Amino acid sequence: MASQSQGIQQLLQAEKRAAEKVADARKRKARRLKQAKEEAQMEVEHYRREREQEFQSKQQAAMGSQGNLSAEVEQATRRQVQGMQSSQQRNRERVLAQLLGMVCDVRPQVHPNYRIAA
Repeated sequence: MASQSQGIQQLLQAEKRAAEKVADARKRKARRLKQAKEEAQMEVEHYRREREQEFQSKQQAAMGSQGNLSAEVEQATRRQVQGMQSSQQRNRERVLAQLLGMVCDVRPQVHPNYRIAA
């Protein structure tokens, strides 16, 4: 009976060691999968950065100095608007005086195209 109980103990210990080995193997596999996933993510990110940089350089070559042109056009537009605003401020009173003079000083006249029916 003692040998039978001893055999059972050995089997239980062997089963326990086997379960530990399986658990360790699963942990190693999970670590390898996680590491592989991280490496793949890094590769994808590196590839994406390379492609983005390549795209930017091609776009810059194709566009040339268009960015500068748009800035110059915007600046020229601002200057024109400022010129119009300052001109409006300078001539405001004179124009208002002319308009009021034309509206308030009514001189009745017969239009040259008016024909008197006989």
